[in-house]
Amino acid sequence: MTLTELKYIVAVARARHFGHAAEACFVAQPTLSVAIKKLEDELGVTLFERGGSEVSVTPLGAQIVAQAERVLEQTAAIKELAKQNKDPLSGPLRLGVIYTVGPYLLPPLVKNLIEHVPQMPLVLQENFTVKLLDLLRQGELDAAIMALPLPEHGMAVQPLYDEPFVVAMPKHHPWATRADISAEDLKSETMLLLGTGHCFRDQVLEVCPEMARFSSAPGNGMQRTFEGSSLETIRHMVASGIGLTVLPRASVPDMKDPHGMLTFVPFQDPAPSRRVVIVWRKSFTRRAAIDAVVKAVADCGLPGVEMVTLQAAA
Repeated sequence: MTLTELKYIVAVARARHFGHAAEACFVAQPTLSVAIKKLEDELGVTLFERGGSEVSVTPLGAQIVAQAERVLEQTAAIKELAKQNKDPLSGPLRLGVIYTVGPYLLPPLVKNLIEHVPQMPLVLQENFTVKLLDLLRQGELDAAIMALPLPEHGMAVQPLYDEPFVVAMPKHHPWATRADISAEDLKSETMLLLGTGHCFRDQVLEVCPEMARFSSAPGNGMQRTFEGSSLETIRHMVASGIGLTVLPRASVPDMKDPHGMLTFVPFQDPAPSRRVVIVWRKSFTRRAAIDAVVKAVADCGLPGVEMVTLQAAA
């Protein structure tokens, strides 16, 4: 039994597909399949039921995969322990960021870190929350910046900032001169939202009850909804007059830009918002590196956000 074989069975269990698991592990599918068959023969059990296009995990296989995940996490912890005598700010930090935070936080964050801790370059990855948590558990990432709420994770969490939401609309929309907007107002509008899988979509639907209720009730409320793949795509669609959308405040540098094609209006108090946090494995030993990122985020000067007073990790 090898760590590589354990990595392969975890990948197959998550992807439910040998080909996709092989791609995730950067190996050829025959290599992965042979290794898993070798492990099954060694253990004398069947880990996966093979049939059709999707692979399913056997009940015993699920228990073994869960144990394999723990072994891989502890292996990553051993590697981190070996670095304890080294400078925690020396060497790359593998940082994940969710799609709706990355474009607005990363440019100033990378600049700040290059200026203050040039010996700690960032290796960046943007992805969905669930995928970033998986990569953290596997030791493929050191930390990740995402937004609450999170699924069950068992990680250390440090709050970074609270970010209100704003409504974006075409420049000449009838509401463009309003001081604020309520969530209930949006039920009569064509709304553009991120597609399923983006946590920001879920956060918008959660904190704007009217949007959640009417978006799921055909013929009763919102005229239509369109789904986009990114906030920037949606922003351009709004500018063309297709509808309205909700954006995180940090994505709007200037709420009163006289030369832009969009107008941004805040929500009525209490405005819906999200809390952005940094997450890392509790076994990760380079706490000084996490602290450096937290400080760099605080120094980014993101527009419209409220930094959270530093507190002990949860």
